[in-house]
Amino acid sequence: MTTMARITQSVLYSSGLALVSAASLGLALIGRPAAAVQLANGWQSRLGEPAGLPGRFGPATGNAAVGLVLGILALIPLGFQVLFVARGILYGWVDPGPYDTSWGGPGRGGAWAVHFLVGVPIAAAGIAALVGIAALHRRWTARMAGERGGAWVLPVILTGTAAEVVFFIGWLHQI
Repeated sequence: MTTMARITQSVLYSSGLALVSAASLGLALIGRPAAAVQLANGWQSRLGEPAGLPGRFGPATGNAAVGLVLGILALIPLGFQVLFVARGILYGWVDPGPYDTSWGGPGRGGAWAVHFLVGVPIAAAGIAALVGIAALHRRWTARMAGERGGAWVLPVILTGTAAEVVFFIGWLHQI
């Protein structure tokens, strides 16, 4: 698999992680942990061979709960991608002007170019975050399956979640 295909698969994996994890958590909570693990393994197989997660309540619930947290965490970098398309690539059509006070203004072409160029590194950082979230969830699943190592995974998940909460609160205060 090429690097671009791996990146694409990781982005798609992170994009659906919240939904799949919520369904998997629901299955585990209604007493069907084997079905929850089967759903999680089916989703993870898009990134390669999934870890051998046991079909018991504890591992199935723990994996789904962390997947849900990481899936919600993925919403911010996914939002960056949407904003890059809307405010970077499609800027001239989304914002009809006038461009007198816009970055790169007063013309449409300059404003469009500057918005696009500012959006490129933000979109790249968002893609890198989505790839990292996919890798982090895969590592968590391997740890839940009993593989050694990865003691850093839970602190990284908690730190990322705390950073997202701070970012979201800051964003709410600026709107």
